[in-house]
Formats: sequence, C-alpha cells, structure tokens
Amino acid sequence: MIPVRILIFEDNTHLRDSLSNLLLLTGEYEVLAAYPDCSDVRSQVEELRPDVILMDIDMPGMSGIEAVRLIRGFNREVQIIMLTVFDDNTHVFEAMYAGANGYLLKKYISDKLIHSIRDVLTGGAPMSPSIARMIIGSMQQQPVANDYQLTAREKEILQLLALGNSFKLIAAELGISLDTVRTHIKRIYEKLHVRSQIEAVSKAINEKLV
Repeated sequence: MIPVRILIFEDNTHLRDSLSNLLLLTGEYEVLAAYPDCSDVRSQVEELRPDVILMDIDMPGMSGIEAVRLIRGFNREVQIIMLTVFDDNTHVFEAMYAGANGYLLKKYISDKLIHSIRDVLTGGAPMSPSIARMIIGSMQQQPVANDYQLTAREKEILQLLALGNSFKLIAAELGISLDTVRTHIKRIYEKLHVRSQIEAVSKAINEKLV
C-alpha cells in the first residue's frame, strides 16, 4: 500500500517532532517534511506534492490561514487540516473560508489526529467536538437569507456535511445509498455554484443556509 504523504507546518519544535513520530509509527504515512514556518510554502507544496497538510494557525511571519489561502490559489486537491489552540469563531470561520478541510484542537491531537487524517481522505471534514458545537450554534442562531431552492433533503445533507460527516456516514445516517448521497451532493454543488465540500460548507455557514 502506498503511504499517505504528509507535510507539516508547525512552529513548536517539540510538537512538530511529536507529530512526525506519531505518524511514522503507524506505518501508513510518509512525513515528507516538517517546517517551522510558511515562508516558502508555495515551492514546498509544489515540489513535494503532499496528500495532506497539517497546518498550525499561529506561526511567525505568514499565518496558517494566510498560507492556506495561498495554497488554494494553485492547489485545490490537497487536504488541509488546521492544528490550533484556538476554538473561537473568528479563527474557525477564517480557516474554513480560506479553504481548510478540517480543524483540530491541539489538545486532542494524540487521540484524534490519525482518525482525522483518515476522515479527511474519505470526504469528511474533521473537527474537534467544541468546534462542531460552535458551528451548530452559529447555524441555529442565524436566519435563512437565501435557500437557493434547496430541498429539505438537500438542506439535511448540507447540514450533515457541515458537521464533518463523510458521504458514507451521511448515507448511513439517512438510510439511503451512497450513490443517492452523491447525487444529492452534486445537485447541492450545482445550486450553490460551488465545486467542493469545503466551498459548499463555507457558503452554507456564511449565508445561513443551514
């Protein structure tokens, strides 16, 4: 089996080394490199072509959010999981709008990191529990501005997407086939004029669709 290729950006030396060792011990992952900042992020990502990037938010020089925005300008495929001590609205939503695929609090890394990487590679959007609760709270507090003619089922699926569920989990939750889920999601993307799950989720939250 070809190992999943990981790139790490984390300014804390101890945590950076711990992440590398944790991933290497599983035998499933190849840590391509681990950097203390994002000063040369474009050339590093273009040269090493990782499958997944673990990105700290608070780094010297360019922040993780700025780095994600830069990466998304030339690479829409790589999966990016933010690693952070922050669980406030501003950082979470800025990271999602920039193009992050998941958001993991550092205090959960030892327990959640491997599952989060597997989840993001199968279409999920992994988030720490407190982050998911905050997003749900934001959804519930905001009025609907424009529903884009989404059906009740499409809104239901969009909300499950926003909570980080993979397509397979959505199918199980709703008691429908995986193909049916994919058909609904294709229609959601068309109605929202987006091309990916993270764009759909960002738009749903930003425009209070769910």
